[in-house]
Amino acid sequence: MGAPALVILAAGVGTRYGGPKQIESLGPGGATLLDYSVYDARRAGFGAIVVVTRPELAAAFDRIDPTIVIQRVDDVPVSAPAGRTKPWGTGHAVLAAASAVSGPFAVVNADDFYGREAFTRAAEFLAAGHAGESTATFANVAYALRDTLSAAGGVNRAVCRADGDGWLESVEEVVDIRRLEDDTYAGTDPRGRPVRLAGDAFVSMNLWAFTPAVFALLQRGFAEFLRQDTAGRGEFLISHAIRDALQRSEAQVRLLGTHGRWLGVTYPDDRRRVEAALRQLVAAGAYPERLWT
Repeated sequence: MGAPALVILAAGVGTRYGGPKQIESLGPGGATLLDYSVYDARRAGFGAIVVVTRPELAAAFDRIDPTIVIQRVDDVPVSAPAGRTKPWGTGHAVLAAASAVSGPFAVVNADDFYGREAFTRAAEFLAAGHAGESTATFANVAYALRDTLSAAGGVNRAVCRADGDGWLESVEEVVDIRRLEDDTYAGTDPRGRPVRLAGDAFVSMNLWAFTPAVFALLQRGFAEFLRQDTAGRGEFLISHAIRDALQRSEAQVRLLGTHGRWLGVTYPDDRRRVEAALRQLVAAGAYPERLWT
């Protein structure tokens, strides 16, 4: 098996942040969070870099020499609601990369910092090989909820629950999660019901380790999503397709925890905190000041 590919999802519009977070220079040497992911992934043994983005952002990633894939709103398997202008979501973004990926690969968001250990864990899982297994076998590198929040407002997270052997049993999107005064956490489930969560609950930050078997699951899931009455204003997420595949016993997902540090910018006020954390990492020798020379 050759080196796994890294698929970076960089088509988001950054509504709450106020612009495309994936091209923001946050590191002391001008690096973006995407740059740190590529740097860590290459140290972990990943090969080809595939960036899924919008046409107007494509040239912004030339420095990492990627394969560019455009996520097009009209690239749908069945008829879709008219008038859609923003991308269909992360599940659709991974589908857009299918023609550029031929073997095992990892998926990450362009606007998240995952840390070197997370990429190493994903690479080790992919190197183990699962192509001969009866069900599609994937992995997710998850983080403790308390380490992924924003002081500036609520966040949306895919909450993961695993069995005693570390296999994912369920994944559910919970929105507007905030820390409460009693050190518990609360959000809202897809039906609008309040949800209480523990700080050590595992959440997916979209670092997935996949084989090409995931594309058939995503294709089926996206077609089902588009047939729903709410499709025009919703998003088809990776977690939706994985949730449904788990329920149908069509996939199994290993949940991999990490002690690595996650960083991200959901709101403009998050920027200074992330910049300070990256300066500390550079000062400690974890990264050079300039990733690309």
